[in-house]
Order: sequence, then C-alpha cells, then structure tokens
Amino acid sequence: MKSSVLIRAQHILPLCLLLPVLFLLLGIFTGSQNFSWLLEADAGQAILWQIRLPRVVMAFLIGASLAWAGVLIQGVVRNPLADPGLIGVSGGAAVAAAVFVVISSSFPLPLWLQPVMAFAGGFLALLIVMRMGLSGASMHAMSFLVLAGIAINVLASALIGLLSYMATDSALRQITFWSLGSLSGANWYWNAGLAAVLLAALMYWPKRLRQLDALLLGEVEARSLGISVKSMQWRAVIWVAAMVAVAVTASGVIGFVGLISPHIARLLTGAAHQRVLPLAVMIGGCLLVAADALARTVVAPAELPIGIVTTLLGAPVFISLLLREKRRLSW
Repeated sequence: MKSSVLIRAQHILPLCLLLPVLFLLLGIFTGSQNFSWLLEADAGQAILWQIRLPRVVMAFLIGASLAWAGVLIQGVVRNPLADPGLIGVSGGAAVAAAVFVVISSSFPLPLWLQPVMAFAGGFLALLIVMRMGLSGASMHAMSFLVLAGIAINVLASALIGLLSYMATDSALRQITFWSLGSLSGANWYWNAGLAAVLLAALMYWPKRLRQLDALLLGEVEARSLGISVKSMQWRAVIWVAAMVAVAVTASGVIGFVGLISPHIARLLTGAAHQRVLPLAVMIGGCLLVAADALARTVVAPAELPIGIVTTLLGAPVFISLLLREKRRLSW
C-alpha cells in the first residue's frame, strides 16, 4: 500500500499542472456558441475575454478556496464527512446578503455594501460558533464546533425563509438566486480578491501541514509531539471562515465542493496533508469549472444555478460516504 501511494505521489505535480489547464480550456470553450465564432467574431472576442474568461477563472478560484477550506476543517475535526458549510459561515453570509436585498428594495443602498455585509455576516456566524463550540471545557471536543455550526445553519435557513416571506417579488428572486449560487457577477476585481486569499494561504499553511497530520492521530498524541492543539484549531477555523466567506460573498452558497475534493484526493494519495492539499485544491477548482460548464449548457440559452448542480453531484457522494462510514463503525 505504501509503495502505491508513493507512485501516486510522483504524479501529483503533473496532475496539478495539467488538470487546471484542461478544465479551464473546457470551461472557456463550452457554451451555446462554438469556439470558432468566439475566436473570429468581434462580439465573440468580447464575450470570450470580458465575460467567459473571468467567469471560468472565478469558478476555479472559488472551487480551490472551498476545497482548501474542506481539507482544513476535515483535518481539525478528524472527520472526512465534515464540510466548510458546517461551521455556519455560508449561512451567515447568505443571511447578510438577503438582508441587503430586502432593505435595498425599499431604500437604495450602494452595491458595494452587499459583499461587505455578506463578509461581516459570515464572520459574525463564525464568532458565534466559536463562542459556542470552542469555549471553556469543550476546547478538547471539536465535535461541539460542528454541532454549533449546524445550529447556526438551521437558524440561517429560518432567517432566509423569513426574509423571503417579507421580500418583494424582485427581491425574492435575488435572494433565491444568491441562495442557490451564481457566477454571473464574475469580474477581475473578485478574481484578484480570491487569488489574494489563496496566495496568503499558500504562504501560511505548507509549513504547518505536518501539525494537521499529527492531529489525525488524536489530540493527546498531538500534544505529546509539542503541538498546541487549541492554537491549531483556532487558526484552522479562522482560515476556513475567511476562505468560505470570500467565496460566498462572490458567488452565493455553493455546497459539497469542500467535501468531495478532499475525499477524492485522499483516495489518490493517502492521508498525508502534504499530498492531499495541493491535489484537493486543484480538484476543487476543476470540479467547479466543470459544474459551471454544465450549468451553462444543460438548459441553454438559460442557466442553472451552480449550487443546484454541485448539490446534485455532491449529495450522492455524501450519501455513499455516510454509508461507508456507517459500515466501518459497525465492524
């Protein structure tokens, strides 16, 4: 088994270089118009460089961010079924965005305030979750964090339902669109922000991945190796919150990417985070690019919300993982 993992590890770098190129080209040249028209016609050139390319790049960056967050949260809770949305950041950001939509339907507000509110809502949800799940004697039990996140997500769903009931018809459509996820607002400003977060994570996390490996052995074993478990948990959760909040602010709620990508990477490389993280990030970006291409073509010239596509693809995988985990625990 060890040799097979090593053989796969040798192919991580080529895969990380090849997969993004192939999927970015797939996303760019997939749509209702053929690629020859995109390359030759003036209107096609405008669509290619001003609309489709920023959208495909945003899909890849958001998928990579969610996958990175998935690796971190699964590492700190030591559960392959954990998903970044479990800590409540997605729900908090969505509620704040819905509040903006409802208020702006009656009182004009600057558009830049919506992402700011969504970001603040995500971080407020994080603070509540950390207060509930990582305080006092429960610092050793990361399961409390997940339970607190589930509670926040349930509350967020109820609040979004209440806001939808209060909203006008136009505001209701916007709330629904945001809740289901969309890349229609892609631009280079968002791409720059997403890239900056990923670059900061790339500078911070590689030297700390062995500490995540130690956490997989258990908190007692990690402490015996000189690792501050409390500090590592806080840092990981804050980074997860930052990545998920930025992604949700840019595109709305997109689920299951952070669950599927780390799982596929572990199947290919084993459990070591030095191998899992880079491959999971590339797989997450490619998955979202493919999902966006599917969303743009299935009902063309209309467009499916990308959150629906990722849920339809991810829910069966989650169910299979859940059944496998149940069988493993029954032995």
